[in-house]
Amino acid sequence: MKKEIIKTPNAPAAIGPYSQAVKAGGMLYCSGQIALDPKTGEFAGNDITSQTEQVMKNISAILEEAGCTFSDVVKCHIFLATMGDFAVVNEIYGRYFTENPPARETVAVKTLPKNALVEISCIAIAD
Repeated sequence: MKKEIIKTPNAPAAIGPYSQAVKAGGMLYCSGQIALDPKTGEFAGNDITSQTEQVMKNISAILEEAGCTFSDVVKCHIFLATMGDFAVVNEIYGRYFTENPPARETVAVKTLPKNALVEISCIAIAD
């Protein structure tokens, strides 16, 4: 089984030794996305709404580069700086998964990269 590295300028460049996504065995594994604007490298905003919206845009760009859509996503992992942001993140996230949403967990963590408020990763079918 070969792996294919997925990279797009429409999502933030990796800030460490990892790829934006890897396609292997008919699956796409997307690295966690935080709310960095791919053009500026800065946060899209300092509030949970703007950060979640940017995270979903970043994921969308990676999925598109890999030839996938949100309907191909089978699993998501959501990491929050505070569980108090759950309702806002859930509402924005839900706009992208209107039918047959993927499996998911949401956890609060002590700290996220660059002190982001939210990070989301996903796994998708990529035939």
